[in-house]
Amino acid sequence: MFQKAKRTQSKLRLALIGPSGSGKTYSALLIGQGLGGRIAVIDTENGSASLYSHLTGYDVCELQVPFTAEKYVNAIHEAEKNEYQVLIIDSLSHAWAGQGGLLDQHDKITKASRSQNSFMAWREITPLHNKLVDSILQSSCHVIITLRTKTSYNVQERDGKSVPVK
Repeated sequence: MFQKAKRTQSKLRLALIGPSGSGKTYSALLIGQGLGGRIAVIDTENGSASLYSHLTGYDVCELQVPFTAEKYVNAIHEAEKNEYQVLIIDSLSHAWAGQGGLLDQHDKITKASRSQNSFMAWREITPLHNKLVDSILQSSCHVIITLRTKTSYNVQERDGKSVPVK
């Protein structure tokens, strides 16, 4: 059945990407504060989100290894159940590349298979990844995620010597 379209308030989906120490968590908390309402933080960085408790009020759920997609999904649903308005996932990188993350699980599935066909292992990993992404996109909260990039280095000449510079 069709009905007249109405403009409604949508929820923020924001990713903050940068190398370690670039201010992703700090920025996420300030943006969350600006959005208003109760803030929940899923912290996979050994409690580092709590270092910013002086900025604003928020509650923390510290995820520990293994960083399975299921743990993230459960924490997202817990934040929704507790009616947080803002959810910060700091960092989503671990769900992909961390210990117990999707790539780690992919490697284990590949090694455990008779054929050791890594392409076939995606058959099991892709639904887990899709469930995590869907949980973020369909959340009733504003969702801010942080993603860590690797620090790049350039070699520069200084005083006749080659020096790596971040």
